[in-house]
Amino acid sequence: MRIHIDQDKCCGAGSCVLSAPEVFDQREEDGIVLLLDAEPPAALHDAVHEAAAICPAAAITVEGAERV
Repeated sequence: MRIHIDQDKCCGAGSCVLSAPEVFDQREEDGIVLLLDAEPPAALHDAVHEAAAICPAAAITVEGAERV
């Protein structure tokens, strides 16, 4: 799995951080997403897929490790 984020799209909702705090964080000044781990371990793949699915701005793209 490889994760890409588009900070220009991010609206700072924070739903990704709630879903996968080991992978995502937010900048203090404006809440924009920060990627902590672009290639997380398999144990976090479901949480990452969830984060991408619920992102209101569609700022998270996931490659590989298809969700079952």
